[in-house]
Amino acid sequence: MKDQVRIQEEDFSQDEEIAALKASCLRMGGIATFLGCARDFSEGREVSRISFEAYGSMALSEMKKLRLDAIEKFGLIDARIVHRIATVSAGDNIVFIAAGAEHRAAAFDACRYMIDELKMRVPIWKKEITPEGDAWVSPHP
Repeated sequence: MKDQVRIQEEDFSQDEEIAALKASCLRMGGIATFLGCARDFSEGREVSRISFEAYGSMALSEMKKLRLDAIEKFGLIDARIVHRIATVSAGDNIVFIAAGAEHRAAAFDACRYMIDELKMRVPIWKKEITPEGDAWVSPHP
């Protein structure tokens, strides 16, 4: 079974991530997910690719803390976070977050919390590659 929190270059399967989350406990009544994918237009500019870089060990450590924070704060049964560090094209997967709880409200709230906190807390940077040139982008909560 893959780790619940990962940084990886290769793509991931949402179905496999959800199946792994469900297998951790049959008490889950609600699973909320967030899938972030690359878009071809941002801030009024065409984007051909997006490149992600991270401070690897620190980013992974902070993502693990974030998962535990969400489990405690929202009473989750389990959660998963996967983020790609690669150069991706429009439509490609970037980040996947899943929160499993007894009830849907906690799962929804935790999922939103995790993506918002990930963008603020985790040292992952993105550079948009555009026809006008490359530009590092500040995280948006």
